[in-house]
Amino acid sequence: MTSLCTRRRRWLRSAGIVAVVALLATELVLGWSSLAGALQQLRTPHLGWLALAVGAALASMGAYARMQRHLLQSAGVKPPLIDNVRLAYAAHSLNETLPGGPAFSTQLNYQQMRRFGASPAVASWTIALSGILSGAALAVVTVGSALAAGGAAEWGDLAALLVAAVLLTLGVRRVAKRPEIAEALLRTPLAWINRLRRRPAQHGHDRIRGFLDQLRAARLTPGRGAAAALLAVLNWLLDALCLWLCFRAIGEQPAGLTAVLLAFCAAMAAGTITIVPGGLGIIDSALILGLLAGGAGTSAAVATVVLYRIISFGFIIGIGWLSWLRLRRRPAPAPVKEEPARVVAASAAMSAIY
Repeated sequence: MTSLCTRRRRWLRSAGIVAVVALLATELVLGWSSLAGALQQLRTPHLGWLALAVGAALASMGAYARMQRHLLQSAGVKPPLIDNVRLAYAAHSLNETLPGGPAFSTQLNYQQMRRFGASPAVASWTIALSGILSGAALAVVTVGSALAAGGAAEWGDLAALLVAAVLLTLGVRRVAKRPEIAEALLRTPLAWINRLRRRPAQHGHDRIRGFLDQLRAARLTPGRGAAAALLAVLNWLLDALCLWLCFRAIGEQPAGLTAVLLAFCAAMAAGTITIVPGGLGIIDSALILGLLAGGAGTSAAVATVVLYRIISFGFIIGIGWLSWLRLRRRPAPAPVKEEPARVVAASAAMSAIY
């Protein structure tokens, strides 16, 4: 059964890659004239605007790193800022370029946060909460840009989204403050699992209790929570600003800021459901279509997206792999009793989108 599932996953991945390659080839044939014009514009970019676009991309990554650092500091863990920034770049590169990247990214985040001095529970709590904040921030930016563009607001859906985000954040904060709540909720499922495995009902209970007790160190104050949420929103806005600045860098009049935000949010949402590393082909197509819908010319839209991807997927990913190599040089942390794989699995579903 396991081998059948493995073969099925490999087949689906191969089929997805073939479909993306076919899509790119079709786009290349149909849009060759536009691509040629776009490449002509990329030959002589405006260096001042190009520097600003690169600066916005770097600032975006810095905002994400600071967001995670605020969460760690709320649990009494105070890593140097440079280490947090290196981790953000390295984890982002693993997430974007490797098949199954989110799992590798989550594991790296966990391992490095343990090096910073975080307990297993605090590291998992930070990873989960940063994922919630990042996802909610993208939703907020999407809704805000839609409203700014004059779109009709689905206030019921918006209210439900905000309530869900607030409840998730408050729930994670509550569990950190009162771990016994989670312990009570897990007691019955643990007994069922032990019954299926033919083990004593209390098997593993002490390990779970010890893990939850470590969460008492996490104290997310309203001030730090608000700062982390603001940085999560700033992370997306600065990334979108990089896209907008790429218009200036190629010497074109930028599309409207709201149109760029809508195209950016649609592309980022599409990129989260693709199995292709970096969302290659999917994000690019969504960005170009969104910019065209916003009134940009075909050549300008293609040139802008190509330049943006060179910065965000080439330059930023390159820095990330250099950061990963720098982190690899460090000595391994002292072994701990908890098994990292089990702890990472608990928070992998809530891993950060970046």
